[in-house]
Amino acid sequence: MKKTLLAQSVALACLAAAAGGAQAVSFTQNDVTVDINGTINGFYVNRDSKTENKATGVTTKSQNSELTNGLLPGWINFVVTSKAGDQDIKAHFSFAPGINNNSTVVGLPIGNNAGGAGITNPYSQIDTRNVYFQFGNNDWGTLKFGRDIGLFGQNIILSDMTLLGVGGTSNAGIPFNTTFGMIAHGYMYTGFQAQITYSTPNYNGLQASAGIFQPSRFAGDQTKTPGFQAKVDYDWKGAAPGKIWGGLVTQSTSCSTGAVCDGVSNPKSFTATGYEAGIKAGMNGFEVVAYGFKGKGLGLSTIGAQFLGGSDGFGNKTDSQGYFLQGTYQLNKTKFGINWGQNKDKDGATASVFGGPENKNNAYTLGVYHGLNKFVTLVGEFNHEKITSSAFETKNNTVSAGAILFF
Repeated sequence: MKKTLLAQSVALACLAAAAGGAQAVSFTQNDVTVDINGTINGFYVNRDSKTENKATGVTTKSQNSELTNGLLPGWINFVVTSKAGDQDIKAHFSFAPGINNNSTVVGLPIGNNAGGAGITNPYSQIDTRNVYFQFGNNDWGTLKFGRDIGLFGQNIILSDMTLLGVGGTSNAGIPFNTTFGMIAHGYMYTGFQAQITYSTPNYNGLQASAGIFQPSRFAGDQTKTPGFQAKVDYDWKGAAPGKIWGGLVTQSTSCSTGAVCDGVSNPKSFTATGYEAGIKAGMNGFEVVAYGFKGKGLGLSTIGAQFLGGSDGFGNKTDSQGYFLQGTYQLNKTKFGINWGQNKDKDGATASVFGGPENKNNAYTLGVYHGLNKFVTLVGEFNHEKITSSAFETKNNTVSAGAILFF
């Protein structure tokens, strides 16, 4: 059951294709195959920002630059595959370090506080993203146990062209291990989450996945039940290949019997839900992506993280919605693209976080991605963000240039 790691790793599969067919390192002993692959990137980023205080009319401006990772960190993957009886077996470990160093004195290690050099927060920490195993076959499907990319929001981030680059930077202060791409500007971050999921066999392009996920104690002080996520995909081939999908996420929390939490006594249980739908299709080098989602209590989508700011602490849920559009054209080894996205939150936690009943993010990215060879892709992007609340309006312009390598 020998496959390349790029094909096996969900998070990197689409990137391998975009990077021009880089191959994993693979070796087999007895009936076990080990595949190793990875990616490294680096970008020069220059951002100018202007914020207007609506109450006072005062405008503040700033400009900074950095050498940083893009939306992807560095990433090394180890995948073990085998076959036992009629079962296909797979185990996957991955580690995702960054290139950033917050030390202000060259030569000192990151986080070294001696003499005021740097701070203790390690921006370039190693992030363990994939730790899971799975087994199954083409007859009854596959069961997965461990930590892997989430189901809700998975397809859209893997379709975002800025996955190869930088995109926006508003919610990822420079430097960080990654930027945000178009997260919070059209969709929410799927994340890498502890899960037990089941995926059906692929029925002529139709496949479904569903699972239970590590519960988040985002409201109240109990999580009696795990989170639940599911998605359904339909892929088609031909002259205009593409994909259509739908997904959902839900989770409930509550307060202990007789306790006072979230500001009230014996409050009702709290349930967060989210729904999404998307489509992607291409022809003659052109590809378009359209996507939308809606959430109730799911969190502040303008920050981008699920379950962060799902309510105001008194049971009032945050309403969220977002839309994403993208068009790209592949000309020989160069891809040209433009995308636009908007997320909007209202009520719930928007008052305490943003000072008003509504917050809205808009952004667009212009990008050029050139396959220099089968390993290296050169990237240049311009991103414009507009963040609007009742109290402030911020506009960010980010120019980035760099390269990403896959092996």
